[in-house]
Amino acid sequence: MSSVATFHIDHEQLLDADGRPTAALPAFAQDASELLHLYRLMTLCRLFDAKAINLQRTGRLGTYAPCTGHEATHVGVGAAMRPEDALFPVYREYGTQLWRGVTLTEILTYWNGDERGTHFAGPRQDFPWCVPIASQMPQAAGAAMAFKLRGEARCAVAYIGDGGTSQGAFYEALNMAGAHALPVVFIIVNNGWAISVPVAEQTAAQTLAQKAIAAGIPGVQVDGNDVIGVRAVVERALARARSGGGATVVEALTYRLSDHTTADDATRYRPAGELEAAWQREPLLRLRRYLQAQGQWDEAQEADLRADCSAQIEAAVVAYTSLPAPVSDDMFTHLFAHPPAELAQQQATARRYAGSGR
Repeated sequence: MSSVATFHIDHEQLLDADGRPTAALPAFAQDASELLHLYRLMTLCRLFDAKAINLQRTGRLGTYAPCTGHEATHVGVGAAMRPEDALFPVYREYGTQLWRGVTLTEILTYWNGDERGTHFAGPRQDFPWCVPIASQMPQAAGAAMAFKLRGEARCAVAYIGDGGTSQGAFYEALNMAGAHALPVVFIIVNNGWAISVPVAEQTAAQTLAQKAIAAGIPGVQVDGNDVIGVRAVVERALARARSGGGATVVEALTYRLSDHTTADDATRYRPAGELEAAWQREPLLRLRRYLQAQGQWDEAQEADLRADCSAQIEAAVVAYTSLPAPVSDDMFTHLFAHPPAELAQQQATARRYAGSGR
C-alpha cells in the first residue's frame, strides 16, 4: 500500500499568554504606533460590548451578540485587509467592522431591529451581519469569483464559527474557492462552543483548519488571542489570494468569554474552571503586557484610553437613541436598485397597515 496524499497544519503564535514573543515579530509589530492602534481598538470593542449588554438588560437594545474574547481575531483581520476588499461577517465581528469604518451607532441601530444600521457610512461594499449560519460563505466565494473575472486586485474575507463549519454551505464555498483558485480568505473563529455544543461533539477532526485540505486549499491555525499573529497570518493569506494563489482557510483559536448572545446563559453548560482559565490568556491582557514590557504603555495611558473610549461610546448611544423611529419603508429601501413588482406591492401593503396603526 502506498500513500497518495499527505498534509499538515501549521500553527502560528507570536505572543504567548504572558505577552512574550515566541518568534521574530513581523515588520508592522516593530512600529509602536501600529500596535497601539490595534490595542486601542481592541479596548474600544471590549468597553462597547459591556455597554451594549447593559443597554439590552435595561430594555434599550434588542438581543445582542457579545464579542468579548474575540477582539484580537477581529481587529487583526481588519488590520490585514485593504479598503477595497469585501467583508462577509457573521454577527459579532465588530472589531473588523469598526476598523473598516462601520460606526458604533450603526451597530446599536442594527441590534435594535432597525435595518438602517446596515446602511454603512463607511465600507459600502461590505455585506451586513449574517445571522443564518454559513450562508455568507457562498456569497463570499461568489464575490471572489466576480473579482477574479473582472481582473480586480481585491479579496473577499468571510467569517464563520466553529459550529458553522458543519454546514453544507461551508463545504460548498470551499469547494468553489478551491476549484477556481478564488481570491478569498475564510476565517474560522473557533471559540470552543457552538452555543452550548463543544467542538469535540461537533467533529472528529483534529483541527478545523484541515477541512480546507479536501477542497484543495491550504489551511492554517493561529492563536486567535494573539493579534500580531492573526494579522501576520491573514496578511500572508490575502497576499497569496491577491497574487492569484487562491483561497486560504485560517482557523483562529480563541474563547468566548461571554454568553453566546444576551438570550443565552453559558453557566448552564460551560465549566467554571474553563472560563477562569480562558481569562488568563485573553487578548487585551496579552498585548498590554507586551506593550508595558517594551515601555510603550502605563497605567496613566490606560486610564486615558478608557476615558476616551467611554466618551466615544456614550456619544454613539446618544446618537442611537436620538434616531427618529423607523418607518415601514425602511424594510424595503435597500434591497433592490429596481424593486420587483411583488416587493413594491408588499411595501404598499405595509404602508397601509402602518397608517392604520395596526
